[in-house]
Amino acid sequence: MNGIDERLLTRNGLAARQLAVSLLDHEEDTRLPRLRDLADELGVGNGTVQAAFHLLEEAGAIKTVARGHLGTFLVHADRAILWRLAGLGTLLAAMPLPYSRRYEGLATGLRAAFEQAGAPFAVTFMRGAHSRVSALLEGKVDLVVLSRFAADRLMAEHSLELVADLGPATYVGAHGVLVRGGVDLASPGLRVAVDRSSEDLELLAERMFAGRADVRWVESSYMQLRDLFARGEVDASVWNLDEVQGRMGDGVDALPLDGEITRELSLRNSCAAIVGRAGVTRTLSVVRKALDIGLVTTIQDEVLRGERIPSY
Repeated sequence: MNGIDERLLTRNGLAARQLAVSLLDHEEDTRLPRLRDLADELGVGNGTVQAAFHLLEEAGAIKTVARGHLGTFLVHADRAILWRLAGLGTLLAAMPLPYSRRYEGLATGLRAAFEQAGAPFAVTFMRGAHSRVSALLEGKVDLVVLSRFAADRLMAEHSLELVADLGPATYVGAHGVLVRGGVDLASPGLRVAVDRSSEDLELLAERMFAGRADVRWVESSYMQLRDLFARGEVDASVWNLDEVQGRMGDGVDALPLDGEITRELSLRNSCAAIVGRAGVTRTLSVVRKALDIGLVTTIQDEVLRGERIPSY
C-alpha cells in the first residue's frame, strides 16, 4: 500500500472515507457544509474533519478554496478517486437477458453514465424480475433493472427503494397480442402461452383474457414461442413487440392490447426502473447523483437507431 492507503486505515482515514461518500453528492464550485456540521454528520471532531480533507486533497480527490465569509468551496472533484476512497467498490446491476436491441441500448447507456461519473460498473443478466430481486435482497447485486410496474409491486412487498425511473419506452417499446394466423381470439379453448417468470407478461396476459374460463394456459419461455407457434401448439400470447418482427416467423400476427386497464399497465411496463436495497440510503443517494438519466436514454436511442454499437 502507498502512504495514502495506509493512512486511510487510521481514525482520520476512516473519516476521510466517510467524507468521500458525502462529497460525491456535491457539485464542483459549490459551497461545502460548515466544518462543525460535517463533524456532527460524521460523529467526529473538527480536527478529524480537517485531517480528512487534507488526506483527500493529498490523494488528488478534491481541491477546495476558502472564500472568506462565503465559506469553503469545492472547486474540483475527481469522482473516480472519491469513489475508490469511499470504498463503494464496483456496482453490479442485474438486468433482463439482452435479447432485444432496447435492452442492449439500456445496458450500454447505463455503463456509459456510470463510467462518466467515475463509478466502476458491471452488469449481469438474469431472467425474471423475481430472480433479480432475490439476488438484490441476498446482497449478490447492488441494483436491479425492472419495469416500473414490477418495481412498484415488489417494493410494496420487500425492503426496496426506487433509484430512478428512466421514462416511457426505456424498458420495452410496446406490448401486444401475438396470434397464430387464422385464429379468432374469441374461439373457445384458446391456447395462450404465458411466461410466468415475467410478472409483467403474466399479469398482462391475465388482464387481456380476464373472464375467459375457457382459456388453456401453456407455460413457456420467450425462447420457446417461435417453435410453439410454428408447431401449432399455441394460439396466442402477450409479448414485447420489440422482438416480434423477423423473430416469430410467418403466420403470426401482432395485435394491439385491448382495454384501458391493459393499455395503462402496458405503459407502466414500458418504463425501466432501477431499484436498490432499502437501508443503504447514502449509497443510493450517491448512485442517484451519479446517474445521468439523459445520457442513458440518449445512448439507448442511438443504439436503437443503429448509430452506436452496443457495448456493455
